[in-house]
Amino acid sequence: MTDATAPHIEMLLESGPVIIRLRPDLAPGHVARIRELAGSGFYDGIVFHRVIPGFMAQAGCPKGRGTGGSHLPDLRAEFSDAPHVRGVCSMARTSAPHSANSQFFICFADARFLDNQYTVWGEVVSGMEHVDALPVGEPPRNPGVIRSMREVPAPGPAA
Repeated sequence: MTDATAPHIEMLLESGPVIIRLRPDLAPGHVARIRELAGSGFYDGIVFHRVIPGFMAQAGCPKGRGTGGSHLPDLRAEFSDAPHVRGVCSMARTSAPHSANSQFFICFADARFLDNQYTVWGEVVSGMEHVDALPVGEPPRNPGVIRSMREVPAPGPAA
């Protein structure tokens, strides 16, 4: 699937937009969930409740503490050998493999120890500097907020 045909999500943070190319080729069920939740406005106003430098930034809990999910049922795992590297978006879960729901994380750096254990559903194609700028902490004192998260047309070719 090329960038020109893949669906994309725009996650608007306080510092600017983050464009994520979705990977239905790797995780069709998880991509469908992200699209559904983003389309319903679920992520609007959700905070990044866990931001660990050199590792990842996590969001998607409606309680803002990492203890909850959406009203939808948990998803079956769609693990792949896609590498957890800088900019990869993957689903958070409990120790149970089939417990992903709405929480996700974005890798700041290589985290290959997560490969085949967490479901990769996308990758940041622009705006990673805005993810890098999120306030740090577990939870941060003043956490970064997702202002909105919506599906957008795939970016066109560079001029």
